[in-house]
Amino acid sequence: MKKTLATLAVAATVAIGAVAIPTPADARWHRGFPVGPVIGGLAAGAILGAALAAPRPYYSVAYEPVYFGPRCYVRRERFWDGWGWRVRRIEDCY
Repeated sequence: MKKTLATLAVAATVAIGAVAIPTPADARWHRGFPVGPVIGGLAAGAILGAALAAPRPYYSVAYEPVYFGPRCYVRRERFWDGWGWRVRRIEDCY
C-alpha cells in the first residue's frame, strides 16, 4: 500500500509538472502574481503530505485464554476420626 501511494504521488507530481510547464508564449506575468497556480500547488502539497503522513492502522490480535489444566490448590482440613482430631491435606481443583 505504501509503495502504491508513493507511486501515485510521483505520477501526480510529474503530471502536474508537465501540464504546468509554461510555453515560450506564456512565460510572462499576467498583470500580477500568479495566485491560482500557487494556491493549487499548496493545496496539492497539503493533500499529498496528509496522505503520506497518515498514521498506520493498528491491528490487535485477541487470543482465547489458554488453560494448562485445572487450577488446584492444597488446603488443610481438621477432622474428628473418632479417636481424636487429625489434620489432612485436601487438594481442591476447579
